[in-house]
Amino acid sequence: MDVDAVVLDIDGVLVDVADSYRRAIVESVDRVYGQTVDDAAVQQFKNAGGFNNDWELTYAAALFVLARDAGYDADVTAFTDDIATRGGGLDAAETVVRDAGYDAVFDRWDTDRLRDVFQALYLGSDLYRELEGGDPPVETQGYIHDEPVLADRETIADLTDRFAVGVLTGRPAAEATIALSRVELSVPDAHRFTMDDWAEGKPHPRALVTLADRLDADRVAFAGDTLDDVRTAVNAAEADDRTFHGIGVLTGGLSGESGRRAFEDAGAAAVVDSVNDLPALLE
Repeated sequence: MDVDAVVLDIDGVLVDVADSYRRAIVESVDRVYGQTVDDAAVQQFKNAGGFNNDWELTYAAALFVLARDAGYDADVTAFTDDIATRGGGLDAAETVVRDAGYDAVFDRWDTDRLRDVFQALYLGSDLYRELEGGDPPVETQGYIHDEPVLADRETIADLTDRFAVGVLTGRPAAEATIALSRVELSVPDAHRFTMDDWAEGKPHPRALVTLADRLDADRVAFAGDTLDDVRTAVNAAEADDRTFHGIGVLTGGLSGESGRRAFEDAGAAAVVDSVNDLPALLE
């Protein structure tokens, strides 16, 4: 694959977030409402699209739990499929619940509380006080410390030696900085987009197209672990006259042959087992 720039997602690509962000989604809903969804359901929300922001995925999972408690009889597969048919994301989840006739659940839907608990679980008490201000709603060590590095040092060195490198992530900026430091990847602020830098989120192409401008690149590979990452590259190629390759990475929620097929169906130019396979793929 002939490229002159590489853009990397963080979660599921550079670090493993199965026991951090994804665990925080499941446990936040449980702590606030006493019931929750499982890990497989989290991936179904991701596959529905529009949930690059894990806070919003948490809110949508809570809506499902509240609707079920109120009598909604569809399972999580039907719920997320319905979200996907409506374009994905939190707005679509709200519409599914309202159209099913469960408006009353919104009286119990406390997104501020969910976010606070999520941040306390993920960051831990000390980082919560530093980054969020104030005291956390629960005292924890923080799941952020349970993120194994997926990218070998040799991989980071190879990519940064041969290509202009950018980062496109749904993390808040401060949390992105922590993860990038852990994997020893240094990129200028102008060469990264975080949750704090744009409103649209993936799979909107604006951030990726802007990074191509800033990296002075004509051929860009974007490696991510979700279908929305691949869709971002597909949308960028449609919106811009440069070349954008979406590369699916099988170290996030999608894995094995089923994950490979899902990435290919979404328009992936290539699928790799891990980010450490990128150097061999890219010319």
